[in-house]
Amino acid sequence: MRVLVYTGKGGVGKTSVAAASGLVAARLGHRTIVLSTDAAHSLGDSLEMRLGPEPMKVTDNLWAQEVDSLHEMERNWGKIKDYLGRLLSPRNRITIEELTIFPGTEELFSLLELCRHVRGGSYDLIIVDCAPTGETLRLLSYPDILRWWMDRIFPLQRRAMKVLRPMAQPLMPVPLPGDDVFEATQALFNEITFVHRILTDTTLSSVRLVLTPESMVISEARRSFTYLNLFGFRTDAVIVNRVVPAEVTDEYFRVWKASQERHLHTIEETFGPVPILTVPLYNREVLGLEMLAKVGLDCFAGRDPSEILFDRWPQSVAHENGETTLTVLLPFVGKGDINVTRFGAELVVHVGDRRRTILLPRSLAGRELTRARFEADLLKIVFADPPKGRP
Repeated sequence: MRVLVYTGKGGVGKTSVAAASGLVAARLGHRTIVLSTDAAHSLGDSLEMRLGPEPMKVTDNLWAQEVDSLHEMERNWGKIKDYLGRLLSPRNRITIEELTIFPGTEELFSLLELCRHVRGGSYDLIIVDCAPTGETLRLLSYPDILRWWMDRIFPLQRRAMKVLRPMAQPLMPVPLPGDDVFEATQALFNEITFVHRILTDTTLSSVRLVLTPESMVISEARRSFTYLNLFGFRTDAVIVNRVVPAEVTDEYFRVWKASQERHLHTIEETFGPVPILTVPLYNREVLGLEMLAKVGLDCFAGRDPSEILFDRWPQSVAHENGETTLTVLLPFVGKGDINVTRFGAELVVHVGDRRRTILLPRSLAGRELTRARFEADLLKIVFADPPKGRP
């Protein structure tokens, strides 16, 4: 089984690319499901069919599904939902359903649905059409945040509740959670931990960034690329959508094409050596299976979308002996002279005739850069840790 996570800034065509990938994979014989986790679903619109909270067959070997928070609440929460209902005591059922969908539950339910499909084993390929990048990073970091709470706070709460419940409940105006609620919470955490292992297993899962050749979009994609690497999620392809074809020579597009050429050069500098795939700007909307098949063929150019398109870490961060080292993969370059120029949170790296622009994570942006060295095809940039007492 393979899991592909497609993400990108809102409006770049990520849903179309995800659906097109699924269609190409299905036609290659892979049993494929495209799972939309965006609260503002557009997968059904792209496929020109009505989708629901359960998998629906689109065509041979292809299914699609739009995760629905209320539906998943009914199916997954059980005891927890019942307890929240007693705790909130609303006057009508509609109110309780709305109140129990609190911030973060969309991400939680999406992970649980992904977990269900992975455990079920019904599909060879699961394609996740994520919400825009900010929500995607929150989705992918959710297990780490939940693990901190489960490891440090949850055991204390559970032990304290066992002692205090018999004495405190008669005095409390609201019901206190019972052992069944804590057990259900632990079971949910176990499922989230399982799916996190799947997503960070680079032999099974990959993230693919979808963007358009525009300044604001590239800036957001760079930030996402940095944090995905930092959190342990491997990006195995960058897909540039809506590139004006070379055969378009109309004067109206002349300035636009020149701008795109500059941005494509920036994209190669920023994301290389990760493969960069392109999808042209079409002369009509990308809707329905016929157009999605065209997108898939143009994007992958005969390759199987389910394959691992890049199997090395483009960058990583390690801490040792009071220093933090940012390692950047720069293959196929001679050693030459290393020149690292810093502009705030950006590093512009020259090794030989190869240039790379890197956006530093916040944890490194304020630290002093002490040295850089090139070993084999790895550039190692070393930062001094801040003095004790400072963040």
